[in-house]
Amino acid sequence: MSHEEILRDVAIAATGLQFPEGPIAMRDGSVLVVEIRRGTLTRVAPDGAKTVVAELGGGPNGAALGPDGAVYVCNNGGFEFHDMGDLAIPGHAPAGYDGGSIQRVELTTGAVKTLYTSCDGRGLRGPNDIVFDREGGFWFTDYGKHDDARIDRGILYYALPDGSRITAVRGGLIGPNGIGLSPDERTLYVAETLTSRLWAFDIASPGQLKPQDVPWMPGRLVAALPWFQMLDSLKMDAVGNVCVAGGPRGGITVFSPDGGFVHHVIEPPELIVTNLSFGGADGRDVWITESGRGKLLRTRWGRPGLKLNFT
Repeated sequence: MSHEEILRDVAIAATGLQFPEGPIAMRDGSVLVVEIRRGTLTRVAPDGAKTVVAELGGGPNGAALGPDGAVYVCNNGGFEFHDMGDLAIPGHAPAGYDGGSIQRVELTTGAVKTLYTSCDGRGLRGPNDIVFDREGGFWFTDYGKHDDARIDRGILYYALPDGSRITAVRGGLIGPNGIGLSPDERTLYVAETLTSRLWAFDIASPGQLKPQDVPWMPGRLVAALPWFQMLDSLKMDAVGNVCVAGGPRGGITVFSPDGGFVHHVIEPPELIVTNLSFGGADGRDVWITESGRGKLLRTRWGRPGLKLNFT
């Protein structure tokens, strides 16, 4: 079952950000975001004031708090940006691109450490989104890079936060972007941008997936949208629905595990909606990045978000 709803009462929490992504709602009411175009991790105060926490370079993308209180960042290596009026559009890899990485940021000092740049001799191409499991390891997607003639196949990785181990767990994806764990952590969800598909993967143990029944499919297909949505990053709600930001229709699509979905269109329209973060005392505050025009939005949600590990 699917339908569309209007998401009204959306407030602007901050403006002037340079393609924000990866929001993390903090206990003090501030929100951490990466600014992909600026190459920073930035703190947005409740009054909208912005402070740079760390200079990351490249193209910082997804971000998550780890078990040690540090922020772990998927750095895609950067984009070539194109301006269309007040709208910023990411494109191909920029001049000087030398690969992607996973970075660790110490929040108290802003110190940055690069943990991973490759796996089994293959360089990371475009790390995109990240989620920690309760064991303290993290899954992340590598979207890859593309140009007008070729596109990388995406890879799903698992790594440890001390920099000691990274494993390529599943390949063959087409633009894997958002990633999240079900409340019981038995299922991993991944959204593909270029196909508008949501995939599910059954977890055997931390960092290990169960074999896929159909070998030419990367996982279990939860849903494929009947329009070109360009699914982006995602968060889970407390009952196990998958809330995916994205695309030209601008908004958040909520998928149930059985494949039903409701698309929430933001009113007034916001074009490049890329990510969201739940927070607040009851878990129903939601912050949304509208990256193309550099805005952080805030609204209320109908049910609490799933509390992430280590937040």
